[in-house]
Amino acid sequence: MSSDQRKTGPGNLPARSSRAEVDAFLSKLKAAPPAVGGRLIFAMDATASREPSWDRACRIQGEMFQAADKVGRLAVQLCWYRGFDEFAAEPWVTDTSALLARMSGVSCRGGQTQILRVLRHAAAETRRERVAALVFVGDCMEEDIDALCHAAGELGLLGVPAFMFHEGADPVARRAFEEVARLTKGACCPFDAASADQLRDLLAAVAAYAAGGRRALEDFGRRRGGSALLLTHRFAGRG
Repeated sequence: MSSDQRKTGPGNLPARSSRAEVDAFLSKLKAAPPAVGGRLIFAMDATASREPSWDRACRIQGEMFQAADKVGRLAVQLCWYRGFDEFAAEPWVTDTSALLARMSGVSCRGGQTQILRVLRHAAAETRRERVAALVFVGDCMEEDIDALCHAAGELGLLGVPAFMFHEGADPVARRAFEEVARLTKGACCPFDAASADQLRDLLAAVAAYAAGGRRALEDFGRRRGGSALLLTHRFAGRG
């Protein structure tokens, strides 16, 4: 999205629980047999409207993947779009430091959203080898909603839930993200880019799901509470 079309507005998330609860949960999973490694696609809107919160968001996202190392073996593919028809799907990695290096090398550039491309890419990847989940972080949507819903429906039939994280208060984006989440049996949550703990909790909960399945997500939500519990409830409510 171009820099003169920025959308702002905090998300409303519940109060956070104590850090001790997260530590206890991670200790429990670390002591259990390792989960079968999952594959997670992490897609980012790198258009200009996200530039004000970009550095902070990348740092928090990095902390999420570091936490995922303790939850189970997780392979992650970083995807991003920006500028004029610029879309990248990085190689799959299991090394957190390699992922962080790739993430830190991405900068924002003005352009239109390419969420449809993200959904179609996720479908193509899971046809080659199963993808446990898609995570998308963005603040706007400038595409045909019907085309997005069709692609989301196809992704849902492949069994890939999309976890859509909405930054800001753009109602058009919010409606589109909720529809994508509904059609894939995923979840849509707002987040406040200024709240590091909330964003980290939400993304860590998805990492728990990708690495250990629905039970790991439910356990994480119960123990962590707050934002993670909100995500768990929304995901569990998908039919």
